[in-house]
Amino acid sequence: MEGFALTEAVYYILLSLEKPLHGYGIMQNTEKLSGGRLHLAAGTLYGALTTLLERHWIEALGSEASSRKKEYKITPLGRQAVRAEMDRLRELLQNGETITKEWEE
Repeated sequence: MEGFALTEAVYYILLSLEKPLHGYGIMQNTEKLSGGRLHLAAGTLYGALTTLLERHWIEALGSEASSRKKEYKITPLGRQAVRAEMDRLRELLQNGETITKEWEE
């Protein structure tokens, strides 16, 4: 997992997929989780989903033949990626707080 800084979009996509969702549901959930700050366009979403599938961080679930909606779910590797990103962000925050603490004096 080392060496991969996640984009905000990928981070929220992975968080969204604890329960299976289709593309439109992912778009809605990422917007909700980000407090409305993140609006994913379809091209951005499906490009990210392709990359996440290639990395085995998500899996596509079987869909009914009559439905065009493909659902996706996070994998154990995807969960590891989220945890690694959270650790990276915590370190960034701690380093920033250590340095900027002196600025307030």
